[in-house]
Amino acid sequence: METRSTYPRSEERSDALLRPHRQENMAGIILLGLCFSHLLNDTVQSLIPAIYPVLKTTFRLDFGQIGLITLTFQLTSSLLQPLVGTYTDHKPKPFSLAIGMGVSLCGLLLLSQAWDYAIVLLAAGLVGVGSSIFHPEATRLARFSSGGRHGFAQSVFQLGGYMGTAIGPALAAIIVVPAGQHSIAWFSIVALIAIVVLSRVGFWYKKVRTSQQKKSAQSLNRPPIPGWKVFAIISILAALIFSKYFYLASISSYYTFYLIDRFHLSIQSSQMLLFLFLFAVAIGTIIGGPIGDRYGRKLVIWFSILGVTPFTIMLPYADLFWTCVLSVIIGLILASAFSAIIVYGQELVPGKVGMIGGVFYGLAFGMGGLGSAVLGKLADITSINFVYHVCSFLPLIGLLTVFLPNLDRWVANKGR
Repeated sequence: METRSTYPRSEERSDALLRPHRQENMAGIILLGLCFSHLLNDTVQSLIPAIYPVLKTTFRLDFGQIGLITLTFQLTSSLLQPLVGTYTDHKPKPFSLAIGMGVSLCGLLLLSQAWDYAIVLLAAGLVGVGSSIFHPEATRLARFSSGGRHGFAQSVFQLGGYMGTAIGPALAAIIVVPAGQHSIAWFSIVALIAIVVLSRVGFWYKKVRTSQQKKSAQSLNRPPIPGWKVFAIISILAALIFSKYFYLASISSYYTFYLIDRFHLSIQSSQMLLFLFLFAVAIGTIIGGPIGDRYGRKLVIWFSILGVTPFTIMLPYADLFWTCVLSVIIGLILASAFSAIIVYGQELVPGKVGMIGGVFYGLAFGMGGLGSAVLGKLADITSINFVYHVCSFLPLIGLLTVFLPNLDRWVANKGR
């Protein structure tokens, strides 16, 4: 009579040992997929400010009207993101990422065919709605696929976004400026590729969602932070985001006009220098997350927001060469803060990953949009050079970082 061993066969033992490694490898692939789809998403979005010189000439716009285009895009994105994030915290939607990209695709096609200013605003609004659907869920997925290295995962995810933001102006200079507004339709290929990638990510998300929810629930076993303390900390982080994105709005929306006005560059040359700045932002992004994982989020926020101040103050007085050098330094330093702020907020309010992602991305986009509108009107009243003198002092708001607690130490003391 044949007896059956109670021990698993060698193949089964090997499979059990390899399964965690396969899951880690798959999570790493998903993180890269999110990075790539973020690149594609923000390439589409960055076309809007990149083609401002074309739209300004085609529709005879002033700086205030250009700022309103950015405000429309940023508000539709910023106002909806916290709502989307809160909703998906309770009811995750695996395929919402692909749906959001589909909405952006519709806005992109409409922008390529826009026949008056109102249609341009509508198209910008649709791209903003697509962004509001994409970012909260993508932020959640980046955290789920982090393997515990939350800052690193957010940096990788945001790297894709900043790379897309950098690529957009370069592609606009090569394709849209010579060929005109209708050539924007070619970028629908980018959006379609992103929809395919995000659909695959959605299938993976649907499969692992239950186990990830259990792990998230286990992470909530820690002393709660009082509501007043959370509100105060969130307010400080919001002020830091205001400082960072108001300044970035002065670069992303008006840097080309500044270079054209002050140094008499061509549109294509100014857009390539904008690409250089945005590429530096992309590189700076990947630095902040790992440093925050190792040395703490607060240190990264200190260095990023406040440390950039000497360079922003020097920028309005620099010649063309040093303007390029300083803009690269500013991009590298300033970009490192956002991943640290996101992870700091997620650790502050555990279990609300989508809501925190939506709130902070919404704030970032909202401050960027408001900054573009306000600074555009200021440029009309004064000059584009004056705008850069005013904005150079914004990073001083980084002094508020002194009031941020060390979360791990604060919670440990309260838990005793």
